[in-house]
Amino acid sequence: MSEERPIGLTITEKFLGLIVILIGALTINFTYNDPPEGIVAPFAGIFIAAGIVLVAIGVFVILAKTE
Repeated sequence: MSEERPIGLTITEKFLGLIVILIGALTINFTYNDPPEGIVAPFAGIFIAAGIVLVAIGVFVILAKTE
């Protein structure tokens, strides 16, 4: 017997994926175009990598098949 997931839960899951992609893209954009100055400058690559990870997670959440 299969249980159907509520449509609101599916929509919320996809919306959350879009929000995570947006946050990751903004992190990459601001770090790349306006690099931080001072003591944080050597770690700018870490923030770009974290943004890429967030975008990947968001894409995975959106593309994941709901059961």
